[in-house]
Amino acid sequence: MSSGYFCYPLPANEPVLNYGPGSPEKKLLKKTLVKLKKETADIPMYIGSKEVRTGKKVAIRPPHEISHVLGYFHEGNEKHVQQAINAALAARTAWTGMSWENRANIFLKAAELIATRYRSYMNGTTMLGQSKNVYQAEIDAACELVDFLRFNVYYLNEIYKQQPQHSAGTHNRMEWRALEGFVLAITPFNFTAISGNLPASAAICGNVVVWKPAYSQIFAAQMFMRILKEAGLPDGVINLIYVDGPALGKICFAHPDFSGIHFTGSTAVFNNIWKTIGDHIQTYKSYPRIVGETGGKDFVIAHKSADPDIVATALLRGAFEYQGQKCSAASRAYIPDNIAGEVKKKLTEGIKRFKMGTVEDFSNFINAVIDEKAFHKIKGYIDKAKKDKNAKVLAGGKCDNSRGYFIQPTVIEVTDPDHVTMCEEIFGPVLSIYVYEAEKFEDILQRVDETSPYGLTGSIIARERRAIALATDRLRYAAGNFYINDKPTGAVVGQQPFGGARGSGTNDKAGSMLNLYRWLSARTIKETYTPPTDYSYPFLSEK
Repeated sequence: MSSGYFCYPLPANEPVLNYGPGSPEKKLLKKTLVKLKKETADIPMYIGSKEVRTGKKVAIRPPHEISHVLGYFHEGNEKHVQQAINAALAARTAWTGMSWENRANIFLKAAELIATRYRSYMNGTTMLGQSKNVYQAEIDAACELVDFLRFNVYYLNEIYKQQPQHSAGTHNRMEWRALEGFVLAITPFNFTAISGNLPASAAICGNVVVWKPAYSQIFAAQMFMRILKEAGLPDGVINLIYVDGPALGKICFAHPDFSGIHFTGSTAVFNNIWKTIGDHIQTYKSYPRIVGETGGKDFVIAHKSADPDIVATALLRGAFEYQGQKCSAASRAYIPDNIAGEVKKKLTEGIKRFKMGTVEDFSNFINAVIDEKAFHKIKGYIDKAKKDKNAKVLAGGKCDNSRGYFIQPTVIEVTDPDHVTMCEEIFGPVLSIYVYEAEKFEDILQRVDETSPYGLTGSIIARERRAIALATDRLRYAAGNFYINDKPTGAVVGQQPFGGARGSGTNDKAGSMLNLYRWLSARTIKETYTPPTDYSYPFLSEK
């Protein structure tokens, strides 16, 4: 039995490598990309101690090169969901009973493996499978994932230190238990770090997990799973399965040991999950924890005092990095008429300079959108805007899916602030802008707040401090992550805990203690050293 208080100090954020010409990291990553493309991966599900191959193989193709097959994953069904739950519950007692320092060091070792030996593989699988350029992959699949693992250890250690006070003759302590049952993690395609953190953050707290990633993210997800196993994660703690949503929900949400869901995805899906859980509430041993980060219609509002160069740069990066497929991507902008002409010119010039193509060419700023369904959805918005008298395509607008799902970054100027492209989440490289009268700044703040049902990210760009203060106050509930003189993307673990409210989710702030509390169930224990032996109290005596 080990005894001692174990210290896990506040970590530093993982440094972002620059992949400059001739750099060792660039040479290594290029070799890894070639290797990954030469191989044909055979990707099993990971259930308990078994690698499960069903024979029902689904091809994985790079979104930017749909003629190439990276490999195949083995799709499961309801039977495999039940097997994953059984494996998780079988592992639960040993995992929750493992000492904290041993549990913590598994995830710290995984972080170290990603930061070193497997960095090029986490980046490479993300680049090829999700069509991310090298920088977007580096800040996601390497740095942010490493940060999640390291900071979660630190934050959980700080939570464990939180203990109650005592009175004379007694001792009180707080036990931070795992939830009673299993946690379901449903993860998105767009961030490998999110996909890894959703199951890992619950598991680090002592929970056992059934993990279902988006099919279009499986190439990187299985790489992370393999790293966790190499780091010493016991069998059954996290079970990685590839099944469709209805099969997953039918089994998990009807199971009495379902104890929580960690979700990132669409608002509509999350709403349906919440309703389904409510319909089964009498089934569960405990009220499930429901944690979700969903959609966004993220804004940038420029004040008349704003620098047009800063506005244009924030929009070019904020709207079009990773093809606008970020929950936080700028998709609506409000520009005052005194600088609108200059901002529009710079946006148009910037888009013309963008290079678009495969991820292997590191000079490409833009790559492909994730799949055919997304391509046609985004293209539909652009096609309608081209025919709409209340909208004008200022830049971009070309779509080509002959070799990959390429959509040119597109700027649409609308004359109606309630235009459909200003209100609905598009989740692609489409930015809508509305030009307002510069003297009606306060009026436009109300419009920004009321236009969208979401409340994820947004930014104010201004030189004038009173404008910044006013926007920060008036838009208090319009964004859970608010930026001043910056793009509304790029939250860093430990610096800007991420999440929004309204239609954007439960705002449980991934990358902070707030999220970890959701995967813990506190128990207070009081010990009395000299228990009373008589029921009576002094006040009962009259003399």
